[in-house]
Amino acid sequence: MKSTKKMIITGMFAAVIAILAQISIPLPSGVPITLQTFAVALTGAVLGAKLGTLATLIYILLGAVGVPVFAGLKGGLGVIVGKTGGFIWGFLFLALLCGIGASMKQKAAGWMPGILGLAVCHVLGVAQFAVLTGMGLWEGALLVSVPYLLKDICSVALAYVLGLQVKKQLYRASFLDAPTSEKKAQKI
Repeated sequence: MKSTKKMIITGMFAAVIAILAQISIPLPSGVPITLQTFAVALTGAVLGAKLGTLATLIYILLGAVGVPVFAGLKGGLGVIVGKTGGFIWGFLFLALLCGIGASMKQKAAGWMPGILGLAVCHVLGVAQFAVLTGMGLWEGALLVSVPYLLKDICSVALAYVLGLQVKKQLYRASFLDAPTSEKKAQKI
């Protein structure tokens, strides 16, 4: 893929994450219900491990320098080091592992690395939340992780399924390079 196309699609997916982060339901715990998890998983599934993680990093860096891309139109280092910051850093692992899963030959098992990425995201989120609030890990998990798990698992699974379809359409439009195996099949 030409570098200009890579830059454009990476930036577009960083914007997708920022937009979907704004679909948010605030909760008393301070950790809102958002579509960020879905957006990050979709980004990894469509762009792959490298570009998906890069798009997610761009999203995080934009927020860190103050651009209001995080849930609730928030931005700045205060969010990164705040109660929800661990989840935000965990998005890097989620994008990476969703990208790895989407590139697996065994498509039926491709969503499983995303679930591992989701687990890493939740562990980092709970750990930072617990440290900043003085709660124990289990108490923090019951407040900011367990209630979100079913929604997040469904988000990762849906992002995987939709991501594979979006990726096919981007291949057809020549916006993404097809995997080597698909290039060989097209030449025959």
